[in-house]
Amino acid sequence: MIATSFYHLAVYALVTVALIGVLLLAAWWLGARRTSPAKQMPYESGVAPSGSARLAWPVPFYLVAIFFIVFDVEAAFIFAWALVWDELGLAGLVQITVFIVILFAGLVWLWLKGGLDWGPSREKNADFSQSLRKSSE
Repeated sequence: MIATSFYHLAVYALVTVALIGVLLLAAWWLGARRTSPAKQMPYESGVAPSGSARLAWPVPFYLVAIFFIVFDVEAAFIFAWALVWDELGLAGLVQITVFIVILFAGLVWLWLKGGLDWGPSREKNADFSQSLRKSSE
């Protein structure tokens, strides 16, 4: 009985690989082969691209991504804790409280250091516009 299950799985895998191969061959065979400069140009919502694509991204964008990952992982831990909170008792409550306090202390430290202040300011906008000018030259 187990052998027939593996047989069906193997047949399914072979049919899947064969179908993918047939579709790729059909796309290659039926696809257009003529190229032109317009076809080689990247599409930008109908607007011709200008400048270089190698612009420096401001660091705050990376910081926001890192903050998101940290607090997303925190939410996953808290959700997992919430599923079994009645089994963990007081020890589990103390542990999750310490976890949240440590993360909150990190958030306060980050806020005091200015890691969350990346809104409009004259100095930051001037630095960013200068970096754009340097990268386009």
